[in-house]
Amino acid sequence: MREIRTAAAALLALALAMPALAQKTINVGMSAPDIGQVDPHKATTTQDKPMTGWMFNGLVRYKPGSADLATLEPDLAEKWTRSPDGLVWTFTLRKGVKFHRGFGELTADDVVFSLNRAGDAKASSFSGDYRSFAKVEAVDPLTVRITLKEPVPSLLHLVANFHGGNIVSKKAVEQMGDDFKLKAIGTGPFMVDEYKPKESITFVANKDYFRGTPKLDRIVYRFIQADAARDLAFQSGEIDVIYGRQDQQWVTRMKSMPGVIVDVVRPAELTLLHFNTAQKPLDDIRVRRAIATAIDNRQIVKFTGEVMSAPGRSVVPIGYLGFDDSTPIPGGGDAAKAKQMLADAGFPNGITLKQVHTSLPSMLSVAQVVQAQLKKAGIELQLEVVDHQTFHANIRKDLSQVVYYSAARSPIADVYLTQFFHSRSIVGTPTAVVNFSHCAVADAEIDAARIEPDPAKQKALWALAQKKIIENVCAIPLHEQLLGWARKSSVDYGYKFDATMQLGPVITETTTIK
Repeated sequence: MREIRTAAAALLALALAMPALAQKTINVGMSAPDIGQVDPHKATTTQDKPMTGWMFNGLVRYKPGSADLATLEPDLAEKWTRSPDGLVWTFTLRKGVKFHRGFGELTADDVVFSLNRAGDAKASSFSGDYRSFAKVEAVDPLTVRITLKEPVPSLLHLVANFHGGNIVSKKAVEQMGDDFKLKAIGTGPFMVDEYKPKESITFVANKDYFRGTPKLDRIVYRFIQADAARDLAFQSGEIDVIYGRQDQQWVTRMKSMPGVIVDVVRPAELTLLHFNTAQKPLDDIRVRRAIATAIDNRQIVKFTGEVMSAPGRSVVPIGYLGFDDSTPIPGGGDAAKAKQMLADAGFPNGITLKQVHTSLPSMLSVAQVVQAQLKKAGIELQLEVVDHQTFHANIRKDLSQVVYYSAARSPIADVYLTQFFHSRSIVGTPTAVVNFSHCAVADAEIDAARIEPDPAKQKALWALAQKKIIENVCAIPLHEQLLGWARKSSVDYGYKFDATMQLGPVITETTTIK
């Protein structure tokens, strides 16, 4: 009898354990020592952005696997209208959308709070994008009206599921305070479950997700900064999806492995080398021209590989609405000419520059190529290598004479030009974004293009802005870097992964693992 009871107990224990054993979990490996935060209005780093795509929604969304403005589709809003002059937009919300963790149903008040928060420099890293918003108001619990001070190019990208367009719970932000940074509450298919500093953050399925219960139960997002260790964890089966090195050798090696799918996706991150024109000797345009002359971005592309990289052709990424490459980029890698130019500028013995730089291997290796090119011209580039979070903090404190920065933004010239090259965005100012160069030569064109109703004239203004910035050598485009991710063939995202605004695969309710 005792044996029967023992056997029954064992069977019961097995039955209770089976749901846990049957859980579908995807393990994702990221090149980072830790996260910064999951607050979508402040998540700027490479490791933070993918998570926002799992947790949040916008009024509209980029289709999973796409970064095309033309195919934006309804998300938290079912429909919308705009006034003939483009200044008033009215959005009708879905009914019954629930926030994570019992924080109630989404209402217009949450949307108003979120968009106002996105435009607040104290609460958002993307506040400059929303400077044209005059008023956001709740018409009723399911209707939101946005009134603009001036027309903006494609208002919808500002309310999409990207950066400041992500909608958060007003109640959660107010209740959690600083804890919201790591426990942010959204409406997306997954929500934060457990955070282990410098190890991982785990997400669990939001069973109340308005598009349906996710097929996955969990996502474990692991921080493995060393490329070799991350690759080994992928090969051994510890992780199912891996953030890759941004070089061709990595892609080729991964593609050669059985049961592995490599996704090389857009939009490309444009890498710019920004010169702090407010500091000597970079306040001298002759010096900036000499530095540019010493750089050969073709060599950088050869180093990273043409599968993953292409030479930068302007200070706006290729393919963005308003991109123009009619102005020649200074460069060519002529060290002798660069030396002479420096001598003519009063620096016959060369110059020394300080650059704060991230320890992320893929970015550091390219910076070291640039360092070697400049050294041949008598330009000593001293790299102060710090972890990625410190890098982001210090360059925003204006602590670097030269800033190497890779970024993708909403695919429209206005956003890129405004954030990186408008005087309102100069780092260290109350309205700071990421203008590391202190460039202010194209303010008039950037502002005029934003409100120009004629598309042809608008594009001409954006082209002129790019021309002025390039000719003034505020920054040098190095290369456009595509994103490389690999996954086991057992992972099915549920869509064709061609592009991602979040720098990583958007794991949705349709994503599964066999």
